[in-house]
Amino acid sequence: MKHLSTILSALALIGVIILFILRSSPTSKNVSHTKIIKDTSGNETIVNEGKIAYVDIDSLEANYDYFKKKKAEFEQRQKNIDADLEKMANALQNEYIRLQTKAQKGELSEDEGRKAEQSLMQKQQELELKRQNLGSKYLKDQEAFNKEIHDNLNTIIEEYNTDKGYDYILSYSKDGSILFANKNLDITDDIINKMNEKKSNSK
Repeated sequence: MKHLSTILSALALIGVIILFILRSSPTSKNVSHTKIIKDTSGNETIVNEGKIAYVDIDSLEANYDYFKKKKAEFEQRQKNIDADLEKMANALQNEYIRLQTKAQKGELSEDEGRKAEQSLMQKQQELELKRQNLGSKYLKDQEAFNKEIHDNLNTIIEEYNTDKGYDYILSYSKDGSILFANKNLDITDDIINKMNEKKSNSK
């Protein structure tokens, strides 16, 4: 369906910044970074900078097996919807042309022409209703999938951060607002492995 959004635009992973603020456990071996700042009067203030990590969303989408599988399913489903609606629209157009030709040749009575017009209008309404229903169901299923992915990611991050003690876990993508990301802060591979492992174990 040409007017339906594709899985990538709908998928909750692209364009959504995950700002995950977690409390570090008091017994955690990881501690937050601090630095001392002096003001103009020479007074010192200890500032907690926080521990930060990030997940590369582009890499996550490319390597999370379940996401790739569902993405392909949505794309194929949309192609099938497009083909089905196009087939119905073409059949309706051909019927219109056939009736128009008969009318021009005088092969339709006034009553037959009126009934044919009503039939075409009804079929057009049925086609539009089907288009709306399929589109609504498609988008609803996309939203449900987006929520599932978002919840899965949050669950994995919570579990991962239990003994890591990060204060912030951010999302990063090449088209996002973050212009530079230190590779040493990248935990993407760990998250992908855990997500793939959890999905595999749930089968």
